[in-house]
Amino acid sequence: MVSHGASTYTVASMFLLSFTLVLSGDIVHHDDVAPTRPGCANNFVLVKVPTYVDGVENSEYVGVGARFGPTLESKEKRANHTRVVLADPPDCCSKPKNKLTSEIILVHRGKCSFTTKANIADDAGASAIIIINNQTELFKMVCEVNETDVNIGIPAVMLPQDAGINLERHIKNNSIVSIQLYSPHRPLVDVAEVFLWLMAVGTILCASYWSAWTAREAAIEQEKLLKDGSDEYVNTENVGSNGYVEISTASAILFVLFASCFLVMLYKLMSYWFVEILVVLFCIGGIELHGANVTGVQPYFAVMHKLIIYILHVLSGTANLFGGSVIMHNVYSFRWFQHAAQTFVKLPFFGVVPYLALAVTPFCIVFAVIWAVYRRVSYAWIGQDILGITLIITVLQIVRIPNLKVGTVLLSCAFLYDIFWVFVSKWWFHESVMIVVARGDKSGEDGIPMLLKIPRLFDPWGGYSIIGFGDILLPGLLVAFSLRYDWLAKRNLRAGYFLWAMTAYGLGLFVTYVALNLMDGHGQPALLYIVPFTLGTFLSLGMKRGELKILWTRGEPEWVCPHIQEDHQPINH
Repeated sequence: MVSHGASTYTVASMFLLSFTLVLSGDIVHHDDVAPTRPGCANNFVLVKVPTYVDGVENSEYVGVGARFGPTLESKEKRANHTRVVLADPPDCCSKPKNKLTSEIILVHRGKCSFTTKANIADDAGASAIIIINNQTELFKMVCEVNETDVNIGIPAVMLPQDAGINLERHIKNNSIVSIQLYSPHRPLVDVAEVFLWLMAVGTILCASYWSAWTAREAAIEQEKLLKDGSDEYVNTENVGSNGYVEISTASAILFVLFASCFLVMLYKLMSYWFVEILVVLFCIGGIELHGANVTGVQPYFAVMHKLIIYILHVLSGTANLFGGSVIMHNVYSFRWFQHAAQTFVKLPFFGVVPYLALAVTPFCIVFAVIWAVYRRVSYAWIGQDILGITLIITVLQIVRIPNLKVGTVLLSCAFLYDIFWVFVSKWWFHESVMIVVARGDKSGEDGIPMLLKIPRLFDPWGGYSIIGFGDILLPGLLVAFSLRYDWLAKRNLRAGYFLWAMTAYGLGLFVTYVALNLMDGHGQPALLYIVPFTLGTFLSLGMKRGELKILWTRGEPEWVCPHIQEDHQPINH
């Protein structure tokens, strides 16, 4: 049975979870627009620029290498400490008045071309040229179309305006300033990607078992009431309050359309205050997800509530094992907390709430508030991931696809949605909308909160590897459906669909990370790889077994408890 009244709250939460992207931060920028030719064909690479003032280590800046000139050293220990001097004239559009002996020359943008500056500096005896941009952003230094002298013998690096002004100030104060220039390579695989893979697969695994467990428990309870022929069964049929929302074909299509609108809104309104609003919404979603049935407001408490209660339950020695996996009981079945779980209080706006939920909720609120306040510290990603995982599992528990037809429509639309907003959107917006939103550009924040992220521990560039919630949630709906079908149809792992769907998801996500590393960390639409693996495996297996028609239309079979089946008698109404 479906609680349709919960759909408003759930769909609003799903928009926050619709973000789909895998990203590790690209350090090599391929550019098909900027002209290339012999002597002017370098990739635009980020460059580390550690500085030393009077022999003491100072700030480290990040610049960008030019299309022309020799490539930079990749190892810090091989990069020379070289003194920096100011150009005279400052723009280096004519021969410098000061004599250079292999120093690095610091120049301003000026009116001449980048290659002209580099050639003049090279002829004057500089070992490298640092160009200060006239903005805080970095600019790609290319060769002009009509330039012929592009065989430049020194590397050229651009620094943002604020970094260049700092170096200039130290030099004008008669300090001896030296720098290193090197562009370290990113490791082929970072352990952060392994942990993200495990987190994504583990989240879907936990959510699928929880969803299947509650579906089977509800079906068994329904069968018992049917056997007893009690009025309670008739009443529950009329109420329809099992607390989950089934997605229809139309709502699957509309969801992707509204998610696109939500993404564009994020892109257009991206700013500090807007990210603050997203943080508040994310915290609320991580604390508690509410639904409503036809008889009143019925809260569906977040996974964090269940985890705290489950820990207490395990400590009491009453954890139940099923099929080799630890399964979380519904709070109402806990022996120690049964009275608190079945005792309710009516609150304004929230309706009827168990006393047990009132006891657990403050811990969840405190956790979310602490994360929101300290989310800029280095270890705040841990809290963000905990809140994100609880929110994803809760939505996968509440939102369900009724059959393979709806799952196919939803994932096919999400497949196109992901490709469009990562790749195709560049044609209209001149940049990838999905990547810009993920990085939190123009917001002053380190990305939006609707991501799982882990710091890149062995990457010299640092940063985070991230995965969007939608890359877990949307395929997770299909994987959870496969396990519910297997359990209700009494299929073992080998004869069912769950093992194949779960394996396909893991392989699809693995291929996503392979593509990510082959593209030098440039953001990838994960669903481009995950959907063909997951959905393709499900459709192929159903077709091979001759069950595709049943899966496509009927979906989940009715559960019949074996002990009840023997004694079942029809009810005369």
